[in-house]
Amino acid sequence: MPELSRGPAQSVVGSPGTPVQVKGRWRQLSLLGGTMLVDSTEASLVSSLFPLIRQSLGVSLGALGTLTAASKIVGVFTGPFWVWAAQRWSRKSVLVVATGLWGLWGVAAGFSQNFTQLLVLYTVLAAGYAAANPIITELIGDLFGSSSRGRAIGFVYGAISLAGAVIGPLKGQLAGVDEGWRWGLWGIGGFNILLGIALLIWFRDPGRGASEQQLADLDRTTREAVSKLSWDKVFSLLKIRSLVILLVSRLLSGHLLVGTFGVVFLVDVYGFSTQRASLVILPFGVGYFLGTLLGGFAVDRVSRRNPRSGPVAVLQAAQFVFAVFAYFGTQFRYDSILVFGALFALIGTAQGMNPSINRPMVMAITPPELRGAAFALYASIAEAIAWAGYSLGAGFLADTVGLRVVFLWVLVVLMLVNGLFLTLLYRPYAVDTARVQEELDTRRRDVLADPR
Repeated sequence: MPELSRGPAQSVVGSPGTPVQVKGRWRQLSLLGGTMLVDSTEASLVSSLFPLIRQSLGVSLGALGTLTAASKIVGVFTGPFWVWAAQRWSRKSVLVVATGLWGLWGVAAGFSQNFTQLLVLYTVLAAGYAAANPIITELIGDLFGSSSRGRAIGFVYGAISLAGAVIGPLKGQLAGVDEGWRWGLWGIGGFNILLGIALLIWFRDPGRGASEQQLADLDRTTREAVSKLSWDKVFSLLKIRSLVILLVSRLLSGHLLVGTFGVVFLVDVYGFSTQRASLVILPFGVGYFLGTLLGGFAVDRVSRRNPRSGPVAVLQAAQFVFAVFAYFGTQFRYDSILVFGALFALIGTAQGMNPSINRPMVMAITPPELRGAAFALYASIAEAIAWAGYSLGAGFLADTVGLRVVFLWVLVVLMLVNGLFLTLLYRPYAVDTARVQEELDTRRRDVLADPR
């Protein structure tokens, strides 16, 4: 029987049923969260400062949709590539290059002299950042067990949103600086390079399966061996019914449009200046932060009490609540930006619940070695296609029917449809979560029974 030793990233295992605690997990999570924060800030910079770009480069509103769509579409191809590279070499090295040093392309984008140059450089920048979501989310699954993943993801996405909310108004103040959008790209790109260096020095990968109760006390080599990835396993993802339903639900997630067009919506539809409209970013971000924490605590709680259907019910409720808040927050005129700020805070709360609910759900229905590929499908492909489609469509439809009508159909009607669609998830999710636990139990028995 092989020795049950611990690898470099130690896991503390108690009696059966006791949650696994990977040593140094919160410190590692802080590094990963910082990386996602800078990537997210740079990705949203073009959206929040687009009124300045539009004036500087002489483009129409449709150009924002083109920029956003291009940055998301390229991730459909590069996201899976980075996941493969992380399997081939290491997750740490891929993150250092693709989400850290890749910030050089952001600096270069700040020197763009026309829209074509900006489009090309911004798309190349997005090609690297596509590595962050699937790989970092996979790592969180290896740092935290099933009873604490919701809170961990809520912490990361919440911190990103809260920091973004503070940075948002500051980005808006760049409107008062000549060519302020360029300074934004230069500053964030440079800071991202520093984060890449920090990852290189301080980040430690715990290894796949480090947080699983059945595998945590095995040494890393043994865990990696029993969790070896193959193409057959990758293609088997599409046989997981609950994952397919979650992928379709992601395609129906119209709330993704808020982050891209929220500020532009207030400028074009209700006549606020860019600087005043940017003020809603703060309450939206605070609301999003609270939503991620609320969603994380909720999904962890229901996962302990009712793991088979509880997470599905919480996710479904979040879609309905978002649609209600979005209706009152976008379809009525209010004279004060403070009223919009309060409503955007509620919209942010409902939207913020989603990542801390759906990410742990994807982890629960996939074994450790398939989570990176699953998140490549979920975030790099499905989410990117949805984001690109909504952004591109909204950009051009806004020029004909107006953003107010677009927001009604995408943020309200489509989200109600999404909530109803998730009713199909209850039975498959219960079956698939049980299947994963049975698979992990089998792997442990096989390892312990091996006389070598």
